Amino acid sequence: MDNSAPHPPEVPPARPRELTRPANGLALTALMLIGLYLCCRLALPFLPALSWALALAIVLSPLQRRLESKLKRPNLATAISLAVTAVIVVLPVIFIASRLITEISKGAELIQARAAAGTLTQFLHDYPQLAPLEGWIEQQQIDLSETVGTLGTWLTTTATSFLRGSVMQLTGLLLTFYLLFYFLRDRHLALDSLRSLAPLSSTETDCLFDRVTTTIHATVYGTLVVAMIQGTLGGLMFWLLGLPAPLLWGLVMGLLAIIPLLGAFVIWVPAALWLASQGMWGKALALTAWGAIVVGGIDNLIYPILVGNRLHQHTIIAFISLVGGLIFFGSSGIILGPLSVTLTLLLLEIWHDRKPA
Repeated sequence: MDNSAPHPPEVPPARPRELTRPANGLALTALMLIGLYLCCRLALPFLPALSWALALAIVLSPLQRRLESKLKRPNLATAISLAVTAVIVVLPVIFIASRLITEISKGAELIQARAAAGTLTQFLHDYPQLAPLEGWIEQQQIDLSETVGTLGTWLTTTATSFLRGSVMQLTGLLLTFYLLFYFLRDRHLALDSLRSLAPLSSTETDCLFDRVTTTIHATVYGTLVVAMIQGTLGGLMFWLLGLPAPLLWGLVMGLLAIIPLLGAFVIWVPAALWLASQGMWGKALALTAWGAIVVGGIDNLIYPILVGNRLHQHTIIAFISLVGGLIFFGSSGIILGPLSVTLTLLLLEIWHDRKPA
């Protein structure tokens, strides 16, 4: 027997079959989507602070660039930017909030006192112009004193709740400034990272950043600043005419001025009618002229200066973005609502341009 006959070659053990490229891509996409979902859930509690920090960072970026060019120290420049923001924004907000709580408390006490004394019913009897209102109240069997007393109690409860929530508001404010520091100091790093990760061309990415900046500027300057000016002017006229709670009504007028299709007229028109019903025709005419010409004209005068013609949105789109944003996101919806609509419209434009003819 010949032992020198060649042995059959050994077969190498079978290796695990590798996944195909499509399977790898699907798995990676699934993991990425899961990761994005988890990141969104983690960031959700910080959404108000993140949105306001982003808005302030965009608004303050020109000041930050100027300070960095002069000081050559990014940390010091950022600290100065935050200090300027605190003086301009935070201190007035704290002052207005404290005064507002005082006015609400005093107004609630006055309403409850008049309701208890029955002077509101006597007021309706003294003015025949209000007879239809008095008849409607009697027809509906409404206890005016009890209703107004309930309103006063609600105002007192609201002021107390606002005061209790001030600790949470302070925490959110500190978190906003903490995030703002890094948004300002590391903005170049953040923008470069977004450019590298965005599935867009360089031109499309530049257009995206430009739309975001334009929307933030239009929201902060064209909406918030103009509304703040309108509320201030309206409250000032209330104070000059001796109307009650001028700070409260000025704040309400400013808030209404933010919302398209509404405005400060929702407050000053009934106030002018009330002055006329009291026989104060001079004050009623003064408030009407001030509200229609000065308060109402501020929007047409200042908005083009602050925003220009860079942002074109139909009134309905602006209304949905603001009101829907406030409903869905809360206070940060003032920023996130218009920003979401703007970015969605831009992405639709990019998709349309890429689509083959």
